[in-house]
Amino acid sequence: MTDRETQSAIEAVWGIESARLIASLTRIVGSLDLAEELAQDALVAALERWPESGVPRNAGAWLMAIAKRRAIDHWRRRERLANKLDELGRDLEVDSGNISPDLDAAFEGEIGDDLLRLVFVACHPVLSPESRVALTLRVLGGLKTDEIAHAFLVSAATIGQRIVRAKRTLAEAQVPFEVPQGPELAERLSSVLEVIYLIFNEGYSATAGDDWTRPQPCQEALRLGRILAGLLPQEAEVHGLVALLEIQASRLAARVGPAGEPVLLLDQDRGRWDHILIQRGLGALQRAERLGGGLGPYGLQAAIAACHARAPTPGETDWARIVALYDALAQLAPSPVVELNRAVAVAMAFGPAAGLELADQLVAEASLQGYYLLPSVRGDLLAKLGRLAEAQAEFERAASLTRNERERALLLRRAAVCS
Repeated sequence: MTDRETQSAIEAVWGIESARLIASLTRIVGSLDLAEELAQDALVAALERWPESGVPRNAGAWLMAIAKRRAIDHWRRRERLANKLDELGRDLEVDSGNISPDLDAAFEGEIGDDLLRLVFVACHPVLSPESRVALTLRVLGGLKTDEIAHAFLVSAATIGQRIVRAKRTLAEAQVPFEVPQGPELAERLSSVLEVIYLIFNEGYSATAGDDWTRPQPCQEALRLGRILAGLLPQEAEVHGLVALLEIQASRLAARVGPAGEPVLLLDQDRGRWDHILIQRGLGALQRAERLGGGLGPYGLQAAIAACHARAPTPGETDWARIVALYDALAQLAPSPVVELNRAVAVAMAFGPAAGLELADQLVAEASLQGYYLLPSVRGDLLAKLGRLAEAQAEFERAASLTRNERERALLLRRAAVCS
């Protein structure tokens, strides 16, 4: 194996194993910060040794053994080896650098629990949403600070500060490394789902910059959602979120044109949609429905996405059902953004005048004053009604509000068509 192939293999192993490694180490040493440091030490050891010795058959167990040795060294320096040695070293052979074949078996059955605990720690409500996203991508996504910074178009220093502050906040709040129980589970789970949803949305429709979509955050969110669904198979809303992300992700390739320009939903080539992802999403939606209790907010949004996914052409979309689903969503999770999306659906089902009437009711909504999609929707509906001068003004206002260059160019083109 060449050095380049070994490097690629190490990166692949790290991407798979890092979250599980950090999760187990956090349980063992009681500190997320120290766990990440020990995991990084194990990665450095792999970079030093594997080019010569080759990638071990059980690379995850190898990394864990090295990290545990580093933990032993740490506790020895802290004069706490006596209290920790039994826990840290019981399945570890340290002679000749060999890994005990029983090490992985000793931890089997704990890895999933540790990973789930880490999800809840990284997404703890004591952290700001921005910090939760940064920390989640760092410890669960395995992304480097500069990669996270690139995904969210902020400086690496800003992301680094968020991660440091997040770890400090968790330590000061003495957040336990555990999965909450009872009513607290539902409260905390909503925070976890929100973080995964935020990560996906930032990739699906980038807030700012020169690209309309950035696939990496979408892929990371989808991976995290799938992991969570595997760890909490009886939580319907987890499957609802995964269904939503699978179906939305199926459109990514069709959302941009040859020059990177945005392609709106009704203009997309549906032959470019990823039908494997669509089937996965529909399957996840069925699992959510089978668990009973009615669909939650993410499940309802997934059901809306499924209406589009099932329609062979835009004209065959069941807009009346989409309106009904938005009615249910507005009852369950009311928000001005839901009402704006409902206005679009009403316009498609019952005509632009009906949709504009609903959109006009949102003009005075304080939370939407800087939201570019409100004037964008109004511009589209006004144009369909032949009120071109008003439509042009709305598109120009929407263009002035967005921070995404691709979106701005699209809106200005639509304004120019109305002139």
